[in-house]
Amino acid sequence: MAVERKLVRGTTPQPAASRAQAEVQNEPMVDFIELFFFAYRDFVGDADRLLENYGFGRAHHRVLHFVSRRPGLPIAALLDILKITKQSLNRVLKQLLDAGLVEARPGAIDRRQRLLFATPNGVRLAQELAALQSERFRRVFGELPQGAQDTAADFLLAMVNSADREGVRAHLSPRRRRRDDAA
Repeated sequence: MAVERKLVRGTTPQPAASRAQAEVQNEPMVDFIELFFFAYRDFVGDADRLLENYGFGRAHHRVLHFVSRRPGLPIAALLDILKITKQSLNRVLKQLLDAGLVEARPGAIDRRQRLLFATPNGVRLAQELAALQSERFRRVFGELPQGAQDTAADFLLAMVNSADREGVRAHLSPRRRRRDDAA
């Protein structure tokens, strides 16, 4: 009886041959999913080990990265970049503020607006984290054919939701934006 209800509510069952065919068609994508998980694990692992010394995690890294790259970043813009709620940001931002790595200043025009700046110590930590991850990229691209950097950048940008790509492209270096505009 339970099976009948599940069939009524669920999707139409596929014959075993169709399921096997679907699995074969999806197999290469599953490989990419797993490769992406493993690559991300190792990429962030380099930074995670350094962040542990401060009692911080990946959320702290993301905030510090964007604040140090964009001095005067409004909190609203950071929330939009990270696609998180103000509540999610509050704990992490408070810890970075308390640690003296980030400071919040009122906006020049709208004093209610809070603009975020990395302190010299925050900039130094962000640079150390970026250096660790940059070294991984340098090593990997050194093992790949010439042009792999552009292909990798194209792939990563294509992974971003199409509605968000222009906004993400605006965060890239001027050299990368010019290359993307020419393509």
